Amino acid sequence: MSLPEFALEAYFARWEFTARHNLCASDMESLTLTDLLALGTPQQREAWDRLWLGYTETAGAPTLRAAIAGMYAGLEADDVAVTVGAGEAIFQSVRALLGPDDHAVTLIPNYQSLEAVAASVCAVTGVPLDPAPGSEYGWSLDPDRIAAALRPNTRLIILNVPHNPTGWLPPRPVFNAIIEHARSRGIWILSDEVYRGLERREEERLPPAVELYERALSVGVLSKTYGLPGLRLGWVACRDRELLRRIVRQKDYTTLCAPAPSEALGEIAIGARDHLVARSRALVARNLPLLQAFFARHANRFEWQVPAAGCIGYPRYLGGEGVDAFADDAVERSGVLLLPARVYRSALGPVPADRFRIGFGRADMPAALEAFEAHLSR
Repeated sequence: MSLPEFALEAYFARWEFTARHNLCASDMESLTLTDLLALGTPQQREAWDRLWLGYTETAGAPTLRAAIAGMYAGLEADDVAVTVGAGEAIFQSVRALLGPDDHAVTLIPNYQSLEAVAASVCAVTGVPLDPAPGSEYGWSLDPDRIAAALRPNTRLIILNVPHNPTGWLPPRPVFNAIIEHARSRGIWILSDEVYRGLERREEERLPPAVELYERALSVGVLSKTYGLPGLRLGWVACRDRELLRRIVRQKDYTTLCAPAPSEALGEIAIGARDHLVARSRALVARNLPLLQAFFARHANRFEWQVPAAGCIGYPRYLGGEGVDAFADDAVERSGVLLLPARVYRSALGPVPADRFRIGFGRADMPAALEAFEAHLSR
C-alpha cells in the first residue's frame, strides 16, 4: 500500500497553528472540558471522576456504542464500531471492503482520504460535481453519471453528504437514485455524513444511508457538527456485523482502541447532542449573513453561493493571479488562512482550479473576516 502526501493536512501543518486568523476551519466552535462535563448527567460526571485509564474495548465501550446506535433507526450497539476520528473509520472501512481486483467510484473534488485510500488498493473512478451557478446552492450531480461510471467489478461507491469542500447536499431523489443504482448491482455504499445536522433547511436533511440500504456504511464523528475534534472520536454504523468485525480486527494494527477519556466524554456529548447541534446551528446562522454581506461587497473578486449544508463553502476567485497565489499572499502577509484549490487536486480527473475553502463555524469568524477585508483593501 502506498499513499500520497495528504495535501490538505500538509498545508494545515504549516499554517493552522501559526496563522492569526483561520478562515477555512472545517469544524464548529469547540467547548471547554468544563462546559462539556456540565452537560452530563450526575451519573456520567461521577463516572468521569472515577474513570479508569486502562485500555478500552476495540469496538468501543458497549454503552457508547448503544448511545451511537440510538441515533439511527433500527440499529443496536452491535451495529456500531467506534474509531479514532472519521479518518480511521474511512480507512478501515475501505480496506475491509476492497481488494486489488475491485473497482470503486467516488465524487471529486473530495476530502483526500475518500479517494486516496481506495486508490491505494484498486482502480477508482472520480465523478465530478458540476458547478451550477444558476441553481440555488451552486452545485449539482446527475445520478446517472454515477451509474455510467460503474463497472462489472465495482464494489464500492464512496459518498460525502453533506459534501466537503462545496457544502453540496443531494436532493432526496438524487440520493435515492444513487442508492438504487447500488442496490441493483449489490454494490456497497460508504457514506461520510460528518456534517449531518448542519443543513440550511432541516426539511432537506437526508436520512443516514445505513437506514436506507442494507449494504451501506454511515460514518459519523464528533469533530464537525458537534464541535469536539479534540476528542478524536468517530464511528461506523453498518447492518452487516461480519463486515464490522473485520473493520474492528483491522484496528488491532492501528489504534487498537479509542482513548478512555474520549469515550466517556463522547457519551456525554451524544446524550447532549440536541443542545450541541442547536448551538452549532445558531452560530452558523449568525455567521452566514456576515459572509454573504462580505461577498456582496466584493462581487468583482468572488463568485459565491450559500452552501446547502455544513460550515464550509467553496467560493470562486476571479482575480488574474490565480487562487493559489492569492491564498498564499493572504496568509503570508495578513495571517488570514484560506484553503486554495491545489489541496483539492485529484488524480482521478480535473477539478475547479479557481476555488478556495472558507469556513463559517467558528466564534471568531467576524474578526477573521475583518482581517480578510483589510487584506483586500491593501
